[in-house]
Amino acid sequence: MYNATEQFAEFNQAHVSNAIKLASLSIENAEKLVSLNINAAKLAIAQAVEGAQAAASAKDVQELLALRAKLAEVGVQSATGYSRTLYELSSEAQAEFSALAEETWKAYTKGVASWVEKASKSAPAGSDVAVNALKSTFAASTAAFDQFQKATKQVVDLADASVRAATAQATKVAANATKAKRAA
Repeated sequence: MYNATEQFAEFNQAHVSNAIKLASLSIENAEKLVSLNINAAKLAIAQAVEGAQAAASAKDVQELLALRAKLAEVGVQSATGYSRTLYELSSEAQAEFSALAEETWKAYTKGVASWVEKASKSAPAGSDVAVNALKSTFAASTAAFDQFQKATKQVVDLADASVRAATAQATKVAANATKAKRAA
């Protein structure tokens, strides 16, 4: 026999569990971001101190100009490294949140399918048309969501490949510019 109270209790328990997972995941990723920013700040301060000490010990203008080029190269490398790490953290977080959303969606669709099946067995005689319409609507919405999810994954993969290519190109351009400055 169908018991709506038990069904709602199961749904609520699943939602609480998912909320806890989401909160944990959010805090974990926030910690990673804070750690990245603290380390970047420490590195920036260390580089600034090193640069100031090197500038103070410069003997002539040529040495100062060479130092400027070196510090610019180090700054570009640091910014590129920071951006790359930030992108990787963002990509990891996006993947984790997507996995949680997929897991939640699968559990939800399984729960609703079970609910529809149990409700259809308890439905009064003559309600076959309504039950079949409900099942059909649910199946269509599940299929539409699955297609949307696949399309979204393709867009994310394409964007990821584009960002990685752009980062590689920017690093290459910066390295070539540094080599050109050294040669001049």
